[in-house]
Amino acid sequence: MNAGERPFLDIADVTVSYGATRVLDAIDLGIREGEFVALLGASGCGKTTLLRTIAGFIMPDAGTVSVNGRDVTRLPPDRRGMALMFQSYALWPHMTVAQNIGYGLKLRGHSRADVARRVGEIAALLGLEGLEGRKPAALSGGQRQRVALGRAIAVDPAILLLDEPLSNLDARIRMNLRHELRALQQRMGITAVHVTHDREEAMEMADSIVILDRGRIAQRGSPEEVYNRPASAFVAAFMGAENVLTLQGAMDGGAFSIAPGPFNAGCRVAGPLPAGGVEVRFRSEAAQLAPADAAPSTDEGTLRLAGEVASTGYPGGVWRHTVRLGDPAEGGAVVLVDAPQPFAPGQAVSVALAPQTFFVFPAAGALPVSPPDSRPADRSRRLEMQQA
Repeated sequence: MNAGERPFLDIADVTVSYGATRVLDAIDLGIREGEFVALLGASGCGKTTLLRTIAGFIMPDAGTVSVNGRDVTRLPPDRRGMALMFQSYALWPHMTVAQNIGYGLKLRGHSRADVARRVGEIAALLGLEGLEGRKPAALSGGQRQRVALGRAIAVDPAILLLDEPLSNLDARIRMNLRHELRALQQRMGITAVHVTHDREEAMEMADSIVILDRGRIAQRGSPEEVYNRPASAFVAAFMGAENVLTLQGAMDGGAFSIAPGPFNAGCRVAGPLPAGGVEVRFRSEAAQLAPADAAPSTDEGTLRLAGEVASTGYPGGVWRHTVRLGDPAEGGAVVLVDAPQPFAPGQAVSVALAPQTFFVFPAAGALPVSPPDSRPADRSRRLEMQQA
């Protein structure tokens, strides 16, 4: 969201507790009109609680929820201009497709003719023509998902809330419906907030990803930003950089020098970082695997590791190797590395990580050299707007 732009959906300092357990801790999040935002995180991180707080099913202990400048924090769900699509679809089993889609319109007092017209438009839009007379039991999972979506958008919501609506579908249907749902959201210009635990789903569908960790925003950014520039070791791991090494080093001029170790050569990376231990993370597909006697890289930013292949498997497309670095009893590590061809178990290998393919963070318990502003970026922008 650009500086000076007022959020269409504005979550300000929202805190929610269940008894003595704080589930959301002063969440600040601004979403612009027409934006598709994915709330991503592990189970228990607070993403569904945040979605239900936005919807009005949970009242926050503190903070506000505003839509287009209007405070809706204490309004019931049906007066917020939002529609929520549930994981279970929640279709009425005794109603037909047409009756399910038109249910919200009927509750709002629309005439029978208006309901029929709108249901026809939605059925055509979602590829449900000819199925209007069927009941949910006679539909496939993908068709039921479309009916649930049709019911949600039939009432022309300003904001569409999606609670893992694709998680009950098989992989092939889920992949197709990701693209259909995203295309529909863009065509209609609806502001959407989508809860998911599926990283790939969030990356493919969202304009912006919000990663939650224990009730707080760990990072918010575009899919490219959170994937290539994770703000913390937690975010890097969640975005697939699950290989982890603990190495030593110190600042040297404007860069951080990783010291040579039992299984790694020295290299220089962008600072600042605290002297001592650092946590290095990388993805299995980011590394280059080669025989141990291969010519080393001359780039001082490349991290080179020496190890031995412990096992080899073929998950599809590439060969995946378990590589043992050093002696685990003496601080060594085991990492996964992909390669286009297999290396035999027991073979000595070199693992090369080019700059920008690995991420370096202060080790657990270490303090950053320059502590960042503790205010979330959205809160900073809100303060700037208020001061303008």
